[in-house]
Amino acid sequence: MPPPSTPARLGVPPPYVTSHGSKVARLHTYDWIVLVLLAVLDGVLNIIEPFHRFVGSDMMTDLRYPMKDNTVPFWAVPILGIIGPMIIITGIYFKKRNVYDLHHAILGLLFSVLITAVLTDAIKDGVGRPRPDFFWRCFPDGKPAYDNITTGVICHGEASVIKEGHKSFPSGHSSWSFAGLGFLSWYLAGKIKVFDRKGHVAKVCIVLSPLLLAALVAVSRVDDYWHHWQDVCTGGLLGLVVASICYLQFFPLPSDANGLWPHAYFRHILEPEGENQVQPTSMNRRNSLPNGSFHGPDSVEMRTTSQALDSLEAGQRTQ
Repeated sequence: MPPPSTPARLGVPPPYVTSHGSKVARLHTYDWIVLVLLAVLDGVLNIIEPFHRFVGSDMMTDLRYPMKDNTVPFWAVPILGIIGPMIIITGIYFKKRNVYDLHHAILGLLFSVLITAVLTDAIKDGVGRPRPDFFWRCFPDGKPAYDNITTGVICHGEASVIKEGHKSFPSGHSSWSFAGLGFLSWYLAGKIKVFDRKGHVAKVCIVLSPLLLAALVAVSRVDDYWHHWQDVCTGGLLGLVVASICYLQFFPLPSDANGLWPHAYFRHILEPEGENQVQPTSMNRRNSLPNGSFHGPDSVEMRTTSQALDSLEAGQRTQ
């Protein structure tokens, strides 16, 4: 009588950059093209003139905050929201050696940031809300001038400074930070299995750390009088929503049994190229899934047949 069936592990080589990198990139050629188009579109949105919303003399009471330098410079936002998460993602690749995870995490991160950037700048140009320091942008010498009929402002400041003064809503610093660092929070939640029900609060702290950093960037925009609080809240929410959508496009929920790796990796496991043999655990432990026995998309554990076990007992390898 054959012994009961046991969980099987698939003999699939680990997907390294050298072995699978070009293949994975080719499969997503159109995605990379779309990323380039999004970057170009965002550049165009930054060049065009935003809508100049009417600003009357009676509105200047809330727009007379002093002009200050940025606590978080513009160049620092891509470092915090893109380069920083990329370094962490790359470090995990060198530890786990899964090119599907590396590629899809970077692709999802870039999509999160660029989609957020396009939405943010499109809304900025369409709304044209004046910044809290608009008075000093419009009248750098402190001498206001208003239309005698409409009481609208007649600005005599530098054109580029006035243009930037009509881009208050929503906050780009906030949206970019939450798009990049929000994606990183999702990614870390899946990697450290924060929802494994073991009660490790330290894992929650790790996952929330990027969000705290993004929140501090957002708060600095209000402190510097570059944005109203509504701009910051809307920008942060926009970035976090886009980050969530982009992460779940490539990865399962962190609470899922297969939340460690992207969807594409499990398709690679289920449909390996030229390696369909099933091997026992003791013979193929190194080539098994990094998180233990394999669960497919429907969470059904793969098992060997009694015939395969019989041949294994006889010292034969199933072909």
